[in-house]
Amino acid sequence: MTPAYPQPGVDLDNARFIIAWRERGRLVLQRCRGCGAMIFYPRTMCPGCWSPDLAWVEASGRGVVVSYALVHRPNHESFNGEVPIILAEIALAEGPMMIARIIANNPATIRTGLSVKLVSDVGRYPLPTFTT
Repeated sequence: MTPAYPQPGVDLDNARFIIAWRERGRLVLQRCRGCGAMIFYPRTMCPGCWSPDLAWVEASGRGVVVSYALVHRPNHESFNGEVPIILAEIALAEGPMMIARIIANNPATIRTGLSVKLVSDVGRYPLPTFTT
């Protein structure tokens, strides 16, 4: 039996982000009500204008690969049967960047500039995960 993936820690800053993915398979971001900036990673204030007035909004779930790496030696045994694992910097359609996993039938097809979207089945992935 494959061990379970390590789970992210949940705190006051990221609870809505984690729960939106875990329960609904949705990616949510913060939008600053002061300056309108879209924000990722979850935090208590806007990094642009320092306003604490942030709202949660559902993201489109679409993005573009900026950079990526193929991981052949994972640091947790739950990933051993899934190598190579594709970790990518993704420019979300809403503007922010995030690091996320990409699931692809053929890792050789991943490239900079490739469009990606959220996986449709959350399954066992504990954080937002993309596909081609």
